[in-house]
Amino acid sequence: MKNVMMQEVKVDVAIVEEEEEQELTSMEELLERHNQHSDNIGKLVPSSLELQIENSNYVRLSEKFAEKSQQLRNMKGEELQGLDIEELHKLEKSLEAGLSRVLETKGERFLEDITSLQRKGDQLAKENEQMRQQMMEMSKSQKHVVADSKNMVYEGLSSDSVTSLCSFVSPTHDDGSSNTSLRLGLSLF
Repeated sequence: MKNVMMQEVKVDVAIVEEEEEQELTSMEELLERHNQHSDNIGKLVPSSLELQIENSNYVRLSEKFAEKSQQLRNMKGEELQGLDIEELHKLEKSLEAGLSRVLETKGERFLEDITSLQRKGDQLAKENEQMRQQMMEMSKSQKHVVADSKNMVYEGLSSDSVTSLCSFVSPTHDDGSSNTSLRLGLSLF
């Protein structure tokens, strides 16, 4: 019986310990959630120091924007009334330097375009010379064909072209149409 009571006490102690562990775990979770919530609130609501820093950044950027806007208007030749001689001189030097860079860049682009056009011109001249050579070769081969017309094979030519060619090579009558037919019947390309 003592043994049974001892086991009951152990079971009761185990149950109590388990309940305490669960309560402890629940309490830890609760504290952890509270801390996370507090951290998130801190992140959502910036401190007054952070607000001051952001405000000073905003003011600084606003002033810089206003200054740059005024400089741009001055460079466009607007609102020059409030400038003294020294400020006008600085503006003039700035504009001269900018214009110098613009003209330099423009000159470089012109030279690039001229060089590119020269290359294209050279390429076209080369292609033109090649075409001239082909025309000369075709002209020579046509003269050879005319000279060799008695032994010629008429492959790929229409019957009208062959008739025109033959009548041109050995004209039988002089009505002027043979030469015209030859020009129309044979193409160079």
